[in-house]
Formats: sequence, C-alpha cells, structure tokens
Amino acid sequence: MINIVLPVDFSDATTKLLESAVKFAKETNGKIFLIHVAASDIGFAIGDMGFQYFPEVEENEMKHELTELNNLEKKVLEHGVQCEHLMKQGVSGDIILDYASEKNADYIVMGSHGRSNMYDVFVGSLTKELTRKSQIPVLVIPIHD
Repeated sequence: MINIVLPVDFSDATTKLLESAVKFAKETNGKIFLIHVAASDIGFAIGDMGFQYFPEVEENEMKHELTELNNLEKKVLEHGVQCEHLMKQGVSGDIILDYASEKNADYIVMGSHGRSNMYDVFVGSLTKELTRKSQIPVLVIPIHD
C-alpha cells in the first residue's frame, strides 16, 4: 500500500484533485491522507482602533473548514479508498512536508494552475515550493480554470 498526502484548500480545484488522487489510490492500492492548513489570522481585523481579534470569527471558520474536510473524507471512503484527515494552522509548506514525513508518504499530490511566473512572484506557489523542498515525490495535477 502506498501513502498519498493530498493538501486541500476547498477551492474549485479541490474536486479535480480529489478525483485524481482517488483514481491514483485505486490504481496503486493507496491510502489518502487529506490535510488542510487553515489560515492563522482568520479572526483579525484592522480598523480605526488598530488590530482587533475576534475569536468567534476564527472559531466559526475553523468549524466550517473541519466540516468541509470531513465531507471530503467521506467522499474518498465512498470510493472504497482508505482515508484520514488533519487540519492545522501555520505555515502551509512546512506543515504539509512534516505531515507527509510523519505519514511515511510515498507521494504528495498537488495542483498547478499553470499561471505565469509573474503570478508566482507576487502570490507565490505552494506547489512550486513543495516540488523544490520535498524529498518525497510530488505528483502535480494540471488544473485549468
């Protein structure tokens, strides 16, 4: 059995990535480890009084994201593929690589939108970062909008 780490962000690309990872897992007798890295600054706002923190906003968003992650796990299980999930807050690249190492991952499955290098300069690309840093093979699935 191979271990496949699948980072998800609940964007439009998530459905295609999930389908591809499930297909890959079925072909290789794999197990999928879903991971979602939640933003660490969800409850912060800047206003006239400076920075303010609203814990209820962060708590509600975290509950919503955990529900989404649970739903994705159910979809994987419905296809007869073993699955676990984890949600953490922090630096995405580091957390994903640590999780992949912890789970003895054979592959990390990521998506690529094929955007320009200029996009990467200003926004960054988690897929690009992981393909550079990872000791574990990164399977990149093209995602076309």
